[in-house]
Amino acid sequence: MSSPSAQLSSPQQILSQVFGYSEFRAGQLDIINHAVSGNDCLVIMPTGGGKSLCFQIPALLMPGLTIVVSPLISLMKDQVDTLQANGINAAYLNSSQTREESLAVLNAMQYGELKLIYVAPERLMLPSFLDRIQQLHISLIAIDEAHCISQWGHDFRPEYASLGQIKSVLPQPPIMALTATADDATRQEISSRLNLNNPFYHQASFDRPNIRYTLYEKYKPFTQLLQYLKTQPENSGIIYCTTRKQVEETALKLQQQNYSVLAYHGGMEHSQRQSVQESFIRGDTDIVVATVAFGMGIDKPDVRFVIHYNIPKNIESYYQETGRAGRDGMNAEAVMLFDPSDIGKVRFLIEQGNNEAQQQVEHQKLNAMAAFAEAQTCRRQVLLHYFGEYGTEKCGNCDICLDPPKHFDGTVVAQKALSCVYRVKQSFGVGYVIDVLRGSKNQRILEYGHDKLSTYGIGVEHSSEYWLSIFRQLIHLGYLRQDITRSSVLVLNPDARAALKGEQRIELAVPRLQAITKSTSSNRSRKDDYDYDEVLFAKLRKLRKKIADEQGVPPYVVFNDASLAEMAEQQPQTPFELLRINGVGERKLEKFGDPFLDVIRSYQFN
Repeated sequence: MSSPSAQLSSPQQILSQVFGYSEFRAGQLDIINHAVSGNDCLVIMPTGGGKSLCFQIPALLMPGLTIVVSPLISLMKDQVDTLQANGINAAYLNSSQTREESLAVLNAMQYGELKLIYVAPERLMLPSFLDRIQQLHISLIAIDEAHCISQWGHDFRPEYASLGQIKSVLPQPPIMALTATADDATRQEISSRLNLNNPFYHQASFDRPNIRYTLYEKYKPFTQLLQYLKTQPENSGIIYCTTRKQVEETALKLQQQNYSVLAYHGGMEHSQRQSVQESFIRGDTDIVVATVAFGMGIDKPDVRFVIHYNIPKNIESYYQETGRAGRDGMNAEAVMLFDPSDIGKVRFLIEQGNNEAQQQVEHQKLNAMAAFAEAQTCRRQVLLHYFGEYGTEKCGNCDICLDPPKHFDGTVVAQKALSCVYRVKQSFGVGYVIDVLRGSKNQRILEYGHDKLSTYGIGVEHSSEYWLSIFRQLIHLGYLRQDITRSSVLVLNPDARAALKGEQRIELAVPRLQAITKSTSSNRSRKDDYDYDEVLFAKLRKLRKKIADEQGVPPYVVFNDASLAEMAEQQPQTPFELLRINGVGERKLEKFGDPFLDVIRSYQFN
């Protein structure tokens, strides 16, 4: 395989002819030019924002070898598969290879046959590997997921710490550190630990306008999950759960509902995790239910939804996990099922740690995450403001913008709820108090004689879900608290006295109890950039899967969904017309063009 860089001499030529894109995204060309000029770079760019091209194009422009530090085996393989499909000499070195395979890669590296080599941080810092690469012409070192080097980052990894020594071993090649999420403290520590020399700094917008952010108050989570999945037939998605047990139970229940779903968590054998990830990436499994162990390295552009079954620990994690949806630029959704009591559970887990300073950082980050979940204003604004990107324009593509909260005078409703807590002597949890309010005849209520209370049945006109929302709001407003030392029983706070006496008006939000359904009217406001023929699109996807299986690569290595959507819209008839589709470079045209053109032509004549 000859390297494209032998014939191409400009970033624009490589972008167009090798990768098949007509124009750079904001900031990419500046980063590329600085790297080629030998400058260190610190790149903050969201998932799906085009980070990889920032070091792949310089690798093809520069005469030597580019080393890419990547934390996960699967990510290395996916990126190398994609590069090779574009005709680029790339390889990886990791523990999944046999001794013979590793030796073949090392020989190719030694004889100058590679333009990019992907390695884990541990491999890069091995004395034997450092000795080897010191004898080679290294043109660039790219460190992906660079936030892992910072203790202030949300995913600190000790194996990244040694990378700070690379400058002393290889002082000449520039270093490019890249990450999708990093606050100011994390950015400063990345630069300091890697000893970056006056780096060119680029921070792209954190906005992912194609992702819709939606939060549903959690009532019957599995029922709500099923309602949502009915709106996503055959689409690819990730469901994040907090515990391994919850992952396994949720995946099993979905399998029993005939969904194409697998479980993934850190307690599984490595081979099992690898099998799940490959099945998902290759499109053989639609949905993965996972803990956050299913994280970095999910280089799959056609994930259409990410669901958080519980609130994440911080906004960085939430942003990165939701960012795995819609990496191809097409419409995607980020859905969270939110129960305010989950915040207390996460806080409890944080407090089990031994590092007091780290606990303080994690508490601050959790508070910011809770503020996002409880926001009554545009969620995208809250998210962007957290990362220091300020603006006043509402996004029109989150649940708050599409269905603004409505408020009402909730004084009487609140008095009923607070009075019932008082009548049961502040000794029961929220579920029991709701049963009393709604006049339940369950045995426990009858045994305690609470069917004789003045508050028994005074809330029968509202559903349990309605009252659950009211109680959550009263907790949030400070009228009630849950005593976690007594099985989360409801306790009146001092402000409840004035409320019960009618001395103050209480404004509450109307509980949002709607079923999870797809809103066709709101979808129009965030329509994809393509007005494509959906039948033809489905045929092209089927062909892509067939070719991908034959080649032993994930479908998106052939073409991603955005390229197929553009084909289904433009319906090119000739190789020249197909080459004008974004994502179709000369190598891919040569390898895959004819069968796709055949499907398009036959579709038009049928």
